[in-house]
Amino acid sequence: MVASAFLPELWTEILVPVCAVVGIVFSLFQWFIVSRVRVSADQGASSSSGGANNGKNGYGDYLIEEEEGVNDQSVVAKCAEIQTAISEGATSFLFTEYRYVGVFMVIFAAIIFVFLGSVEGFSTENKPCTYDETKTCKPALATAAFSTIAFILGAVTSVLSGFLGMKIATYANARTTLEARKGVGKAFIVAFRSGAVMGFLLAASGLLVLYITINVFKIYYGEDWEGLFEAITGYGLGGSSMALFGRVGGGIYTKAADVGADLVGKIERNIPEDDPRNPAVIADNVGDNVGDIAGMGSDLFGSYAEASCAALVVASISSFGINHDFTAMCYPLLISSMGILVCLITTLFATDFFEIKAVKEIEPALKNQLIISTVIMTVGIAIVSYVGLPSSFTIFNFGAQKVVKNWQLFLCVCVGLWAGLIIGFVTEYYTSNAYSPVQDVADSCRTGAATNVIFGLALGYKSVIIPIFAIAVSIFVSFSFAAMYGVAVAALGMLSTIATGLAIDAYGPISDNAGGIAEMAGMSHRIRERTDALDAAGNTTAAIGKGFAIGSAALVSLALFGAFVSRAGVHTVDVLTPKVIIGLLVGAMLPYWFSAMTMKSVGSAALKMVEEVRRQFNTIPGLMEGTAKPDYATCVKISTDASIKEMIPPGCLVMLTPLIVGFFFGVETLSGVLAGSLVSGVQIAISASNTGGAWDNAKKYIEAGVSEHAKSLGPKGSEPHKAAVIGDTIGDPLKDTSGPSLNILIKLMAVESLVFAPFFATHGGILFKYL
Repeated sequence: MVASAFLPELWTEILVPVCAVVGIVFSLFQWFIVSRVRVSADQGASSSSGGANNGKNGYGDYLIEEEEGVNDQSVVAKCAEIQTAISEGATSFLFTEYRYVGVFMVIFAAIIFVFLGSVEGFSTENKPCTYDETKTCKPALATAAFSTIAFILGAVTSVLSGFLGMKIATYANARTTLEARKGVGKAFIVAFRSGAVMGFLLAASGLLVLYITINVFKIYYGEDWEGLFEAITGYGLGGSSMALFGRVGGGIYTKAADVGADLVGKIERNIPEDDPRNPAVIADNVGDNVGDIAGMGSDLFGSYAEASCAALVVASISSFGINHDFTAMCYPLLISSMGILVCLITTLFATDFFEIKAVKEIEPALKNQLIISTVIMTVGIAIVSYVGLPSSFTIFNFGAQKVVKNWQLFLCVCVGLWAGLIIGFVTEYYTSNAYSPVQDVADSCRTGAATNVIFGLALGYKSVIIPIFAIAVSIFVSFSFAAMYGVAVAALGMLSTIATGLAIDAYGPISDNAGGIAEMAGMSHRIRERTDALDAAGNTTAAIGKGFAIGSAALVSLALFGAFVSRAGVHTVDVLTPKVIIGLLVGAMLPYWFSAMTMKSVGSAALKMVEEVRRQFNTIPGLMEGTAKPDYATCVKISTDASIKEMIPPGCLVMLTPLIVGFFFGVETLSGVLAGSLVSGVQIAISASNTGGAWDNAKKYIEAGVSEHAKSLGPKGSEPHKAAVIGDTIGDPLKDTSGPSLNILIKLMAVESLVFAPFFATHGGILFKYL
């Protein structure tokens, strides 16, 4: 008999939900502090009324008025008006998107129920367990029903995560603009706190819903943990399928508007970014919220749900599940619970322990968040591994049980955690304009857009090298110690600081919106400089966030692949058999097909946007002079219609491929497809994200003109600057549509294959059966 965990089961049942509730309470507290910044005409009065309450966070500061001769109240009213327009546009788009996604959710839930129920001909009789035939397990029909419920729960949680994130971001953008009048530190704190609201709300609600689902399902399943955790995999599938539509739809929306606004506004009309005369400017700012916030929130929630599901499935057929050791079984949830507490302490370093006084302190403060959370989390994982695991246990390893020690599992989680940090910093090196790679790209703009594009592509390809080695090392170490369970917990290690990662990620679009509002409200250039500094730091951290998402997706996908192979009863996948090699080739092609679809969608939507913006500039008298208002609503409608229509084909490609391959060609070919898509998808995703990020920051480097080198390339409107804008425009769909969506493709196909594994094992491969 293997020893049980040090932590009693009762304590586990209390600790996990308590940590989740603490995370939710902390996010509401941060939201309450942000809400104290007023966006109404009495802003000046309300800001100066708390003279005694003049703390670090500046809610009692007198406004340092910098709008020379500009009426303060009219500026505040204008900010409130713009914020309302952005919020309404984002809400209306998401509701339209969710209507379509809701229909898909119902249809796919029915497919899950029918396919899984048919495994044993819809029998309601108990059956012998797959891994221990001396015991009886619940019927396949029960697994079908509970998998369907888990799928719906995961989908609803994912949609809510994205929607609440968007609401918080649109609530905070104007507040960040108004705080920028007091100083860059005040604006930073509002943007960062708002990001933290989203980070903690998402991490904690994802954990709480998963924990409650497990406990409710346990009432029916009782001792049958194999069936219980097989049904729970539906939660990960629901989370990721919604994330796919959120990422693709939001990405097409935001980039159609962005490309249209930039090409006509900046290059043809030579007006600044976010100029209120540009008809696409509201659509562009709405896009930041629906793509970078709602889409990314759903994406990282999906990764978290899938990593947890992959670990739980493998654990349920290991000694944890066989001996019904609930505390050890909940090890993945305990890691996430510890992550919430660690991120809570880390957040206080940015908001309360240290104060930002100058622009140059912003980026280090954000990077320190990553370092602090990783260091503290390492200690946290050691504690969880000591109290939550037996000193020795066995892990299922493709048909055999492998003996593992608790310190080995600690190292598996740590290798994932630290690999995430390495990927983050390599991404930053290749995308931040503080380092030579981006400066070289900016320098190449001297000779025009063509050389800029060549340098940018080369940078993206080169930036793949170190992240792939980091992923490879973490896979080797974690698999050597604890087989596929090790890989799953390594992915959870990378995602354990998800609350901090999301806070940093959400901070970027909030700052970007704040800058747009400052420009549209006609605030002084000094305030725009402050919001630009916040935005530039946010751009780099957004690239770091994408690096984390892609790295964790690779590990999650491999862990799900391992769980699928175990579940489908495949002991080895032989690359030399024709069934597998054709799968590998087709799988490696899928990310290219998917990228082609999403890039073309952005291109065709941007084409319509450019034509509309040109039409308005040419036909509305007084628009360029600023005496007439543009028709923002038409541009918002173009983006909405295009993204809803264009998100369906890529979504169908990803969702139908595993079903078609598994049913017609069987589990071996499907194993090849999953491996092929993982290998090529990760590379394309990293290079696309980093190329786009580098082009964006090369443009900002020239615009800011901080160094002598940058000044020699500027100012705005110069030929090198125009070449940089073209590069940035090409990079937009790469970094915000295709790149980030690819990590969902590789995870989603793997988790879908896992959910349908019993069906494919029973009924799959019909072509090979009759050939």
